[in-house]
Order: sequence, then structure tokens, then C-alpha cells
Amino acid sequence: MTIALLCILLAAIMPIVCAGLVKGRDMTVSFKDGGYDNRNPRDWIAKQQGSKKWAQAAQENCWEALPFFAASVIVSHMLGVIGWLPNALAVTFIVLRVIYIALYVTGKERPRSLVWVAAFFVNIAIFLSPLARG
Repeated sequence: MTIALLCILLAAIMPIVCAGLVKGRDMTVSFKDGGYDNRNPRDWIAKQQGSKKWAQAAQENCWEALPFFAASVIVSHMLGVIGWLPNALAVTFIVLRVIYIALYVTGKERPRSLVWVAAFFVNIAIFLSPLARG
């Protein structure tokens, strides 16, 4: 098991963490008292504002980013690129995504977009890393 493959697991956990940021303390309060509505979660989420709404958007973006990241890591491994390059790039992707989530939840849209672009290009680099073998 390589670090890059373990990063796929971390990337798969990120949306769940974002879901926790959305629901937070509202999970411990009954719906009648203004807490999370587990019967109609989408309706409840649609009514949220600020950081909760942004955390939901970050969760959705994490799910959207996961397939390309997983495919990139798997392709690099299938083509025999196992070692420092895909591992370093995968860790970089995870770090950028954590920063992305933090920026998203705090409403910092311009730096968030720059970090998204950086993570996307890191993902492309992982996918193309077999070309670096020569």
C-alpha cells in the first residue's frame, strides 16, 4: 500500500468531515428545537446560511473531485509509477484540498478558487506522472 493509495482513502473521508461541519451541534438538538432534520435533510440543508451552506458546497465539491483523483492515482500505479513522485503529488493534493475546505467554510472565495486550480493541476500531474519515467 503506497502513500498515494492511502490518500485516496483520505480524499474519500473529506466529504464526510464536511458533512459533520454542516450538521455540527445541530445533530445533538432535536429538530423541534431548531436542530438537524434527519427526516428531510435536503430541505434542512437548503435553509442553511453562511458557513453551514459553504460546508455543504465544500462537501459536494469533495465528492466531485474524488473520482478524478482516485483515477489519477490508480492510473499512475497501473503504469508502474510507484514511488516518491505520485506519493508527493498525492499528499500535496490532500493538503491543498484541506486548505480548500477551510477557505470555503470561511467564505474566502478568491483564494479558495486559486487553491482549487492548484489542486486540479496537481491531479493532472499525478495522471501524467507515467510520462516522467521516460
